[in-house]
Formats: sequence, structure tokens, C-alpha cells
Amino acid sequence: MTRRTPSGRFALSHPAHFIALGFGSGVIPFAPGTVGTALGFPVFYALSATLPTRGMLFACAVMFLVGVWACGRTGRDLGVADHGAMNWDELVAFVFVLTFTPLSWQWNVFAFVLFRFFDIAKPPPVAAVDRLLKGGLGVMLDDLAAAAYTLLILALAVRLVR
Repeated sequence: MTRRTPSGRFALSHPAHFIALGFGSGVIPFAPGTVGTALGFPVFYALSATLPTRGMLFACAVMFLVGVWACGRTGRDLGVADHGAMNWDELVAFVFVLTFTPLSWQWNVFAFVLFRFFDIAKPPPVAAVDRLLKGGLGVMLDDLAAAAYTLLILALAVRLVR
């Protein structure tokens, strides 16, 4: 399978590509994972304006399942299971993190920095999930593991501050 570099045309060629590439933002040539994480902010605020916490969790579950499909298809079409341009996984995991983050800009920034750290550093078992599971499920699960680390540190920080 030939490895492809995604373009705007590729992002628009199939709904799965558009989704997996974070509404096309993954074609940006610098820090697509950070861009995808940042896109979690407007998605979270749009959803949370109308959904209670239970609804947010349901929305995250649906976005996760859509991501398994979209990232699986896009990874196959790009020729690499977890192409760096696919950033839907960061977006969904960060929306999940924000669902449990205190609503202030300071906590939101702290959550963003923590999530990016754990997503990039991939401490165990995040690295193992990333290495062992391929396809759409693997793409989505490693970011969910990074989200779990983020939420653990956030919970400890909230407890210490409050």
C-alpha cells in the first residue's frame, strides 16, 4: 500500500476523510494534532450549550464510533493506519476531557496542555495501545487513554486547589 499525503481535495473526497481529518484541518502542514485538540473547544461549547452531562457522554460515544469508522477508512486510503493528519481522535478525546473539566479558561488551558502532553508522550499503557491496536479502533483508543491520564491529573489538581 502506498503512503499518501492528504490534501484538501482528499479531505473532501469522502465523508470519512473529512471527519478523520478534523473537518479538513488535518491537512494543515504543522501540528495537526494540536489543531484537532483545539477544535475540541468549539465542538464542546456548541454541544454543551444544549446537552446535559449524560448527553455529552452519549455524543462523545457517538463521535468515538464515527471516528473508528472514519479513521479506519481514512488510514487505509492514506496507506498508514494512524496518519498524523488524522486528528478526529484528538478532537473527540478532548471533548470528553472538557466534559469533566471545570468551566474556566484556566482549567481549560491546563486541560489542553495536559492532554497534548499525554497524547505526545504516550506513557504506558498509551504507547502499548498505540502499538498493538491498529485501524480505527487503535487510532481512537490511544487518545482515550491520554484523556484518562489527563482526567486523573485534573481531578488531583482540582482536589488540591478547591
